Amino acid sequence: MQTKFLLGENQIPTHWYNVIPDLPEPLSPVIHPATGKPASPDDLVRIFPPQLIEQEVSTQRWIQIPEPVREIYRLWRPAPLFRAHRLEKALGTPAHIYYKYEGVSPAGSHKPNTAVPQAYYNKLAGTKRLATETGAGQWGSSIALAAQMFGLACTVYMVKVSYGQKPYRRSMMQLWGAEVIPSPSDRTAAGRGILAADPESPGSLGVAISEAVEDAVTHEDTRYALGSVLNHVCLHQTVIGLEAKEQLKLAGEYPDVVIGCHGGGSNFAGIGFPFLADKAAGKDVRILAIEPSSCPTLTKGAYTFDYGDTAKMAPIMRMYTLGHDFMPPGIHAGGLRYHGASPLVSQLVHAGLVEARAVGQLACFEAAVQFARAEGIIPAPESSHAIRGAVEEALRAKEEGRERVILFNLSGHGHVDMTSYDQFLSGKLDDFEYPEEKVRASLAHLPKVEL
Repeated sequence: MQTKFLLGENQIPTHWYNVIPDLPEPLSPVIHPATGKPASPDDLVRIFPPQLIEQEVSTQRWIQIPEPVREIYRLWRPAPLFRAHRLEKALGTPAHIYYKYEGVSPAGSHKPNTAVPQAYYNKLAGTKRLATETGAGQWGSSIALAAQMFGLACTVYMVKVSYGQKPYRRSMMQLWGAEVIPSPSDRTAAGRGILAADPESPGSLGVAISEAVEDAVTHEDTRYALGSVLNHVCLHQTVIGLEAKEQLKLAGEYPDVVIGCHGGGSNFAGIGFPFLADKAAGKDVRILAIEPSSCPTLTKGAYTFDYGDTAKMAPIMRMYTLGHDFMPPGIHAGGLRYHGASPLVSQLVHAGLVEARAVGQLACFEAAVQFARAEGIIPAPESSHAIRGAVEEALRAKEEGRERVILFNLSGHGHVDMTSYDQFLSGKLDDFEYPEEKVRASLAHLPKVEL
């Protein structure tokens, strides 16, 4: 039985797939945080280069991937697709489980799929330095790598709890030439404000985004880079699902369910959006997002307009949100600790085209250990959420006595997350309760938007 399904370098996608033309209704406008009115492309030029702004609003279904980007993609793309025979056996399931493995990139995750084009377009626009944030460090290490490849300086504001939990991610960023600052910091007004209110603040992606955006808009040679949420980021990640579709053809299969972990939405969009195109054409396929129960944006949040960051500097978007000043617990899946969600993913969830499920930290680590012992790959804590979803779907197939095809995105490896595995195996890892009162307090501070 075949285990690996591989494509040649000449089969790297030539175009990204843009889901916007296939949405059930037009996206709500992005709102300028200062004026409260719809933002124009000109309002975004101090943050992003013009090519990324064009991609953010494009209604073209297919957008060409520049050859310099495809050239760097060749370092790890096409990423392999695996059939999880040993996991299937361990579960005793009739389901066929496949996983797309993005941990083969130099940074060990899916994030370089968008870091490379973002650095490329910034280089074309004359940017000298990138400012960004990172949670678990996968985005930070990826943009540090991409900036190095295109000769750009890079400053990364790393969520403080992850800065302490994941020192080797920090080391990777520094090795690739980036400056790494624990957030909240005293480098920005946003950071100083948070520290004044809570000197022991663990930080959050919302806070780190505030610091990075402030850094970008206060330095003429600097632009901001975001690793998730925005339309152009989701666009770049669709190479994952586009490759997976061709690899499943080699296996002679088509998925009944496609699963990705969900924080801001980028890796989930990458695996799921190309299959949503099939769904729109009449294919019977479920698309399932798995998020942490301690930061349950899609399952417990409100679908409304909210700021993308804590200091209210980033654009206001219609999305599922827990409130821009929601401070999530310090779970080890740092990349999933974001108060909001991609507007694209949010609209698809709201329309019922995407399902969402929340799972606990301990259940995810249980699934990750089972996967590692069966398949050999140690998953990132973020990716363990997708594994948990796949295990639950496989066990359901077992109960029903049905053969079901399951595809999930293994979005990164956990080689620099071993402290969290040590804590889990020694019984020192906790689950976190959904802090409903904190969400109610955060949602009371939503912006008032009148269209």
